[in-house]
Amino acid sequence: MKSALSSIRRIVVVLLLVGNVTRILLAAEPVAPSVLTAEDVFELEFATDPQISPDGQLIVYVRNSFDSLTDRQYSTLWSVRTDGSEHRPLTTGNRHDGAPRWSPDGLKLLYVSKGDESEEVDSGAELFCRWMDSGQTAQLTRLPKSPSGLAWSRDGKQIAFTMLVPFDRPKLAKLPTSPENAKWAKPPILIERVKYRYDGKGYLEDAYQHVFVLSADGGTPRQISRGNFDFEGPLSWTVDDASILCTSNMQPNWELEPRRSDLFAINVATSEQTALTDNGDPDHAPTVSPDGKRIAWLSFVDRKIGSQLDRLYVMNSDGSDKRVVPLKLDRSLQSPVWNSTSDALFVQYDDQGHTKLARVTLSGELTDIATDVGGTTIGLPYQSGSFSASDSGVLAFTATDPLRPADVAIVEPGKPSRMLTSLNADLFEQRSLGAVTEFWFESSHDQQKIQAWLVLPPGYKPGQDAPKLPLILEIHGGPFANYGWRFAAEMQLYAAAGYAGLYVNPRGSTSYGQKFVEEIHHAYPGHDYDDLMSGVDEVIKQGIADSENLFVTGGSGGGILTAWIVGKTDRFKAAVSAKPVINWYSLALTTDIYPYLCQYLFSDYPWNVPNEYLARSPISLVGNVTTPTMLLTGENDHRTPISESEQFYQALKLRGVDSAMVRVPDASHAIVARPSNLGNKLAYVLGWFERYRK
Repeated sequence: MKSALSSIRRIVVVLLLVGNVTRILLAAEPVAPSVLTAEDVFELEFATDPQISPDGQLIVYVRNSFDSLTDRQYSTLWSVRTDGSEHRPLTTGNRHDGAPRWSPDGLKLLYVSKGDESEEVDSGAELFCRWMDSGQTAQLTRLPKSPSGLAWSRDGKQIAFTMLVPFDRPKLAKLPTSPENAKWAKPPILIERVKYRYDGKGYLEDAYQHVFVLSADGGTPRQISRGNFDFEGPLSWTVDDASILCTSNMQPNWELEPRRSDLFAINVATSEQTALTDNGDPDHAPTVSPDGKRIAWLSFVDRKIGSQLDRLYVMNSDGSDKRVVPLKLDRSLQSPVWNSTSDALFVQYDDQGHTKLARVTLSGELTDIATDVGGTTIGLPYQSGSFSASDSGVLAFTATDPLRPADVAIVEPGKPSRMLTSLNADLFEQRSLGAVTEFWFESSHDQQKIQAWLVLPPGYKPGQDAPKLPLILEIHGGPFANYGWRFAAEMQLYAAAGYAGLYVNPRGSTSYGQKFVEEIHHAYPGHDYDDLMSGVDEVIKQGIADSENLFVTGGSGGGILTAWIVGKTDRFKAAVSAKPVINWYSLALTTDIYPYLCQYLFSDYPWNVPNEYLARSPISLVGNVTTPTMLLTGENDHRTPISESEQFYQALKLRGVDSAMVRVPDASHAIVARPSNLGNKLAYVLGWFERYRK
């Protein structure tokens, strides 16, 4: 998993004079830790999707690593006992294995694999089953498309999953037939669907997502959902294995309703589809209780606001007595999982930049179980992570802190959480990381309390005699997301280069309640600008930041705010706006999520309220910009297309402002999907800042 270089130590030559004989002794002397480098990204590892066995004794998780020769991320399956022993691989090689799922009896493990990277033909992912007592593994399928949303039946005899099913589009035109051996251009592509492309996937094929069932012994899967709609997981079997619960939107204009989803029960034998909800809201994540009496799910009453809190709902298994669980928690819930006695559920939620696990009773009593879940977005400290629960109430989850990406941890009833792995110990014992501190400050706009974190260069100790540092303000995207107490390779690399790195959760960020989120409703960018500037002022006030050496950057929503900031102030020496929105009017009609954007981020379509779109666009402020500004975007970005960056770049050039544009070939909105691009991105950001650093 690691390169041989990560274990090298300095060899010390010791000369001993014994009589007339000089002896040479070789001794290993520990090398003083150095700072993190961009090349170290390839040495990082992190855990995802930890799945604990039903008896609570063994955890299987996905171990993710990077390869510097192929510039790819790979994933294999590893297991570890809940006492921390027998940490071992189940699969090896440059593979893409994932989605491990235990059979109800704990004897078998289902998972998805694309096999070894060396295979000549990439036919997509397949389902595999491993018998845990013998280690014997069998491939269960030969699928035309990759499966997802795996779910065992209650008796362990069947497996449900979702898979794309292509459909034939009616022919619009009869195209000319080329002569034999002719070299004609590729034929035109007809597009008629609303949802025709998606960032990271490119232009979509004509296909719908459907539900399939498969014998646990393998064979031919059988499609049980019907219709020209997408059916989504997670899937949940009823207690008698007669039906499978999923979500779908079967309304005539479903593609123009980006949030609506209803709960459906599909009869496994007859394919009859029964709607369990029909309220126009985003009902999702259905799960049937172990005793089969209730169904829990997540939803909210859709008010056409950019971000709303998911609440926990329950109903009887026949669809009666629908009600919201009366929680007093003003936070959005995620990933409900029933406990074994069907009287409570485990959930995950974000709270003030920390991700927590909790137990929720049906009467609304919430008890926190563990905190600091996450660490699977290793570049920047976004919310992430997952958990699973055993029959005994032991939970396995991905755990993080600012000095470690995701490791596997467990929490037992009534006990504190406990870390089971330390995947990066061999690297970090040779690297000095920057210290991270959490603090709060008041916004200049309304004295609202705002949370932030500061990353300092390794070895730097604040104090009266300490030198003031150049400061990089790093702004999160979303905008409905949150940074927090989590590992962030990019922030550590800024610190290693001698900068203080500041990241803030301005108003509009999640994990602070619905009112905090709604403060940027139809007003973004807005007073979140004041929050960010007040955060910078606070670090200057602390005597850490050099007010003459301020820099700003951010991606996506952070790129928007970066471009907005340089149009509002000239206090920053340089800026890098990554994958930004520059013109909301053009973005609304070129982004892959255009039905959502027009309905939820604005009051109407752009041609009806053009001034509203312009007033919130950084392009409206370009006449004020004097700050040297770099634009950085992937050439295959469908979320914030590179044409947005080009507009700002060309406007700045017309005005004579020092500017640059970095185009990342073959990259989508997730620029750092290729490991080398994380290093490339940081090299350009720091190179631009160094040009203007005093």
